[in-house]
Amino acid sequence: MRSAESLVAHRVTNGPRAHFFGYYDKNQWDPSDRYLVGLETDFEDRQPTANDVARIVRIDTHDTFRLDVVAETRSWCWQQGCMLQWLPGSADEIIYNDRIGDRFVSVVLSTSTGRRRVLPRPVYTVSGDGTQALSLNFARLATTRPGYGYEGLIDQWAADAHPASDGIYRMDLATGDHELIVSIDALARLDADETMVGANHWVNHLLYNPSTRRFIFLHRWSRDGRSFRTRMYTAGTDGSDLHRVPIQDASHFIWFGDEKIIVWARTDRFGNAYHVCRDRTDKVDVLGAGILTKNGHCTVSPDEKWMLTDEYPDGKGDRPLLLYRLSGQGPDEERRLELGNFRSLPQYRGEIRCDLHPRWNRAGTAVCFDSVHEGQRQMYVMDVAALVAQ
Repeated sequence: MRSAESLVAHRVTNGPRAHFFGYYDKNQWDPSDRYLVGLETDFEDRQPTANDVARIVRIDTHDTFRLDVVAETRSWCWQQGCMLQWLPGSADEIIYNDRIGDRFVSVVLSTSTGRRRVLPRPVYTVSGDGTQALSLNFARLATTRPGYGYEGLIDQWAADAHPASDGIYRMDLATGDHELIVSIDALARLDADETMVGANHWVNHLLYNPSTRRFIFLHRWSRDGRSFRTRMYTAGTDGSDLHRVPIQDASHFIWFGDEKIIVWARTDRFGNAYHVCRDRTDKVDVLGAGILTKNGHCTVSPDEKWMLTDEYPDGKGDRPLLLYRLSGQGPDEERRLELGNFRSLPQYRGEIRCDLHPRWNRAGTAVCFDSVHEGQRQMYVMDVAALVAQ
């Protein structure tokens, strides 16, 4: 393993307020790579309630990281924020989730004019062409997977362990038209086994592939409300052509092109590891055997030559930020580069933890991540252009 000792993590936000972005598989950088978006909060030591507001901020990396507040949201969590991201196909529009009255919705906002339009469902993943999105029941997620859903609404199917009228929805981003395309009930009945008896079911972690021809999702279920089981599926964008990926206990993942998936999971052959799975086949390989040994939040660079990821803190709180070369020659230990160690502090645990969740810029030359190593939740940028050019 090599380290990149000369790299510097530049803090791009400052206290007294906390700042973060959330998940790792969204476009935080605008198409020009000049502006970053993120969230600003007045607290960071507890879970948000239905009454807590987060401010949406835009940061100008060409003007001493000047920060402007552009909106507010009442639908957010520490792990995934409000699904904030730049809307594909637009130079200045962002999309994010909010709560208006008795509905979770999504909002498309022009950061230059302030013009906004409201869509009738919250988004989970947005297609690469910016025309459609997938959605789920964030009220159900708040109870089945605390820390990932939103407070403020009651799940209308709370009493149903596997509702037939709830699941994964597809929404047209131009019209707001939406439809249920995969029901939780159908998933619970698909190859059911004994672990599903008496279990509560839900879906989580939806992600389109780059061409918007297919998407990934996780089907999860729990009997005790604490531990859960997981299956990973891919499907066509209308919910048809379901394929169960032949892995167990899937966790974080990313598309590697249109046909392959990198996922931290378990298999009988490779144990717990990063796996590379070819969609709609049973072909599974291991990635970085013996070198990438811990679960993390992985993304692939725009040129598909590098994987960016992190690791969960060890017993001392140490937490590396990593690059792994996906192409090229040489032994695995020479393909892993440690960009830095950003320690997690003991007060940031459980549902209020601050994972690094690293995100590429559009050019694949810089990364942004959330961290608490300096004592407060803030965002940092690191220039990796020289490294990825090797």
